Amino acid sequence: MFDWIQHFADWLVYEVFALGKGQHLSEALNFFIYDTIKILLLLLTIIFLMGVVNSYFPIDRVKNYLSRNKLYGLEYLMASLFGVVTPFCSCSSVPLFIGFVSGGIPLGVTFAFLITSPLVNEVAIGLFVGLFGIKTTIIYVISGILLGTIAGSILQKLRLERYLTPWVLEVLANAQRDQDIFQAEKQSFRQRLPVIWKEASNILKGIIPYVIIGIAIGGLMHGYIPEGFFEQYMAKDNLFAVPMATILAVPMYSNASGILPVAQVLVAKGIPLGTAIAFMMGVVGLSLPEAMLLKKVMTLKLIAIFFGVVTLCIIISGYLFNLIL
Repeated sequence: MFDWIQHFADWLVYEVFALGKGQHLSEALNFFIYDTIKILLLLLTIIFLMGVVNSYFPIDRVKNYLSRNKLYGLEYLMASLFGVVTPFCSCSSVPLFIGFVSGGIPLGVTFAFLITSPLVNEVAIGLFVGLFGIKTTIIYVISGILLGTIAGSILQKLRLERYLTPWVLEVLANAQRDQDIFQAEKQSFRQRLPVIWKEASNILKGIIPYVIIGIAIGGLMHGYIPEGFFEQYMAKDNLFAVPMATILAVPMYSNASGILPVAQVLVAKGIPLGTAIAFMMGVVGLSLPEAMLLKKVMTLKLIAIFFGVVTLCIIISGYLFNLIL
């Protein structure tokens, strides 16, 4: 889907700027150009589509249904399963997260998607089967879905909506106001379009600085942090290898397909599979660029709580993997 963006980034970096392949600067710049264009397009598309949805479906009705009806955790499971079929990295998942929040979806349900989406997708599953076999893949997929479901449920029970930024609250208020106008005046889609587009543009303008900073950080990490830098901390005889692997993964930034071959190398060097998978989950599900993007919609306290809960779940998963496999 995004091949043309990669071709454009390659052409710009290697031909126009005449930078050599494999250099730190060229890899960082290539990554920055590719991810910036991709994520901005995703943001614009998803925010616009959510604006269309919000203009026709009452936000309060969706919110009330998901918060008042006893679905016995199925809403978190459904969000996690939806995350499985969306092949995005953590930063690419943020646009959908913003769309869900602006659509009135409960925060815990939205978190369940945000956690699962970068961890488990068809590309990662295909690579996992080839690298580690079907048994390990099944356990990984189930654990990834459970991780999103359980963490989302925990985060919802903490009632963290008060830690959303004023910007998000303003977006929600504007969405409700626009919807009231649409419903009262019975406007056609053509009449609604300028308002929807204006709101989507305003949201995008508010997010762009955080997107640029977040991706720039990711690009620097992608280009300058050597892949084998953290291996010394994941030794088999280190009781704290799993939490250290998870925490040390945060400065890294990659998607599941990019980090899986690294995990295979770690396992081949004698690092326990659970420790390697915890490292992989940390790289994919927790990253500084993601935190920068989330800073626009969450306060620092909420980001810290979110990262803390997900980190704890990943560490538990890592230890379980080492016991089972």
